[in-house]
Amino acid sequence: MTAAWLAAFVLALVSAPTHALLILLGFAGAVVAGLVGVGGAVVMIPLLLFVPPLLGVGPFGIHTITGVTMIQVAAAGLAGTLGHAQHGAFRGRLVVILGGAMMAGSLVGATGSRFASAALLTALFATLAAVAAVLLLLPMRRLPREIEAADVRFDPRLAIGLGLGVGVLVGMVGAGGGFLLMPLMIFALRIPLRVAVGASLGIVTLSGLAGAVGKSLTGQVDWLMALALVTGALPGARLGAFVSRRTSTTTLRVILGLLIGAVAVQMWWDILR
Repeated sequence: MTAAWLAAFVLALVSAPTHALLILLGFAGAVVAGLVGVGGAVVMIPLLLFVPPLLGVGPFGIHTITGVTMIQVAAAGLAGTLGHAQHGAFRGRLVVILGGAMMAGSLVGATGSRFASAALLTALFATLAAVAAVLLLLPMRRLPREIEAADVRFDPRLAIGLGLGVGVLVGMVGAGGGFLLMPLMIFALRIPLRVAVGASLGIVTLSGLAGAVGKSLTGQVDWLMALALVTGALPGARLGAFVSRRTSTTTLRVILGLLIGAVAVQMWWDILR
């Protein structure tokens, strides 16, 4: 897989420098995805908004960006899920119930996003990111106790309600929802952090697939851009999952909170300007 990835990158670098840049950005976003249990959109959307124009490429429109990030989210989520599942940090029942509800909500949100303005989509994403960052960085006296994934218990009705609500919102902005789902699983469903990381990636894969269908059906996906991002995302997510298993839960939570908070501040700064 490494040789194939390097060959694809060299070919893109020679024939289409723009796509080579997208492969690198897809790799960077997916490393974060596998590390902290998000689909990568919370990183990819700002990267695609700000980096290409700085290098004289683009800019890309927000509808195009949210369309291709949905494809990247699904690919990165699947690769990261496989990495975590191999080491037992995966609760299948949680993924099916919460992920199924998010799929339904994400399909509705992604389809309806065609009628939303670019300013509304950008502001919505920035708001969701700010809420998630605050939840993760609030002082906590006690996190859910780390136990085996098979022993984790949760309220399925609450999981369905959260999944539907989060799905609609993140489907609109082209995200898999992991950046918002992680704090909700930890604080509302009381899921241990390592299990939440593995489950989040599985759920993000499902919601990303549903959102990708909605974006595709409404003509919001540039497939060449999406292919370049996925080429970078597949090895990046596996690398992130590998590093995640060797990092403390407190460090993972702080990294995720600071990362999402920085994205929210940057996006709101641009909106208000």
